[in-house]
Order: sequence, then C-alpha cells, then structure tokens
Amino acid sequence: MKQAVHFGAGNIGRGFVGLLLHEAGYGLVFADVAEPLVDALRSTPRYTVHEVGAGGRDHVVGDYTAVHSAAEPEELTARLAAADVVTTAVGPSVLRFVAPAIAAGLAARPAGEPRQAVMACENAINATDLLEEQVRAAAREHGLDDAAVDARAVFANTAVDRIVPDQAPGGGLDVRVEPYYEWAVESGPFGEALPQIPGITWVPALAPYIERKLFTVNTGHAAAAYLGRAAGRRTIAEALADPEVRAGVEAVLAETSALLVAKHGFDAAEHERYVGKILARFANDALPDTVERVGRAPLRKLGRHERFVGPAAELAERGLGTEALQRAMAAALRFDAPSDPEAVRLGELLEHRGAAEAAREITGLDPQHPLFPRLEALVAEAARERRG
Repeated sequence: MKQAVHFGAGNIGRGFVGLLLHEAGYGLVFADVAEPLVDALRSTPRYTVHEVGAGGRDHVVGDYTAVHSAAEPEELTARLAAADVVTTAVGPSVLRFVAPAIAAGLAARPAGEPRQAVMACENAINATDLLEEQVRAAAREHGLDDAAVDARAVFANTAVDRIVPDQAPGGGLDVRVEPYYEWAVESGPFGEALPQIPGITWVPALAPYIERKLFTVNTGHAAAAYLGRAAGRRTIAEALADPEVRAGVEAVLAETSALLVAKHGFDAAEHERYVGKILARFANDALPDTVERVGRAPLRKLGRHERFVGPAAELAERGLGTEALQRAMAAALRFDAPSDPEAVRLGELLEHRGAAEAAREITGLDPQHPLFPRLEALVAEAARERRG
C-alpha cells in the first residue's frame, strides 16, 4: 500500500487532506505535537467526516496511525523515509519546525526509491516554496546537497479550499465540513509521474488559482467576519443574511474580481459565477462558523501580500477603486478579541505607535505606495477610537 505522512492532525488535516489521501488508497500517518490528539488517533480505529449542507454525505476514515512529532523523532523519521507523499496543514509559521523532520526522512530514504511528493496545504501563497527552502537548508546538516534532495523529493505548490469550522464539543475525532472542496496542485514539477490522488485538480500554472482563491474565498470570508462582527452578528451565515453586510462583502468581491479578471484574464461571466458559488458557501447555515473564529489573526490577514492589502495595493497601482476593501480593513483594525494574541498585538500597535509607523508595520506597505496614505488614515482613525 502507498504511504502518506500528513503533518497537522487538526480539523483541516482530518477533514480535508487526510480524508482525500485515505480515499486515494494511502496508508495514512498523522504527525502532530498535541499528545491528547495523537493518543485519540491511536486508540480510535476510525472517524467520520460529516459534510453538512446540500449534497453532503458522510465519509469514514480508517487505516491510519499517529506519531508524536516531538516525542518520537526516530519513529517519525522512519515513517517519512517510507512515505510516497508528505503533506502539511499546520499554518505557514509552523513550517520551519516541520522542515527538519522532512529533511531527516529524506536522508533516511532508501536509495532508488521513487521521489517523494512534498506539498504544503496552507492558506498562503506558494507555501511549498517556503517549506522547500527550509527543507533544503536542514538537509545540508545530513550531508544532502540540492542535487541529492532533488533525487529524493518533488516539491509542488498547492491551493486548498474547504470551510472547516470550529467543531461542537464532545465530537471526538469526527469532523464537520462543507461539501465543497478544491485542492489544486501545480503539475509541472512532477512531469509525467503525477501522484494518483483523485481529489487533486492538477493545473499547469498555479498562481492564478492561488490568487483567485485567496482574493475571493479568503478575502470574502474575512470581510464577512469583520463586517459581520462590527454589525453584531455571531456567525458567518448570520452576517451574510444581513443585507448591509452582504452588500459590503459583495462590494469587496467586485473589487477583487476586477483585479483578477484584469490580471489573469479570467472570463468575467465565469468568474462571476464562481463568486456566486462562494457567497452561497458562506451563507450555509448548516456550518455554524463564527465571525470570531474566521477573524482570528488580524495582523496576518492585514499583511502585505494577504487577502486585503494584497489586492488593494495592486488595484491602486492600476488606478482602480479600493473603497470596499478599505471599509473591510477598517473593520479588521477594530477586531478586539482578548483571546487572540494577534488581536491583542494589533491593539498595542494602535495605542502606542504613531499612525505612519503602525500602518507600515501592520500592512507592510512602503510609505511611497499610492495606497499608503489612505491606510495610514484608517489606522489613525482606529487608533483615535481605541484611545477614546
């Protein structure tokens, strides 16, 4: 049986990537640092992924095991050395901790084995490129130069899309997800030797798909969260049911659509249908996804190449409108959640830095950028409100 190691046994790992690898016939190893989760996976022979909403069905996942990434390095190395596929769903900032383990596995991989497919399934542009750079650096400590890594592994960027909300307490390993998913992977690095994973959509050029997803799904989802929270709504579905919030989200996506059509040549009518499908997914009231969960990590979401500043900056460079994106960013600057470290840090920046300095740190924009003056004004306004 083909083998896969997946880093990150959380809801996305179990309910999306792990599920598709299982259904593709891979023996699955979850690697995680959460001991209770690892213990639960070891003691439970199967779990169910429940698709909720129109057309949803249940999927039973079995034939898996789990390894504690930190406490069992030798076991993890052995599993990685034997794996045909290695995937991650840990968050972009955690990839640097995963890379040394993957490098150790490649060093222990038997000579003559087919090259291992390594794919980072993160909500970030070209996350696998980042992981590859870190794996190559770590591999040098094992005596592997770039040519040796190339002989053992293939790295491919991916774009992943599936809404997996916070789960109800007491659900065990079962996961509730939406029926829709997309896992797009660039085909070029593999040549003719594509891994046989039916759930993957292979594409010759991934950049347009990554930006389409990031600037539609991620931008729209975050806009619904921040605008919805400002309007006193609890869930994303409730936010979309509010006419003013929905209009705000639609206006945001009209702006990002203008960029995507102009930049990548998407068919305008087809892209409009794609946007309609995304809005219908957000409005799925069978998924009680909260605005607070989706709004978490506002500093990352307001970053230079992320879902708001990224498209807004390009629109401004093209002389196109960004008013709706600015309104969403204004709401994001007011995201006050004491349990979220990034929200706390955002508040500290607003309170203790000048507007220009805070705007540079939050957005990563150069002060000479045409969008910067407006974002500086948004930051100044949010700071004044916060200081009272």
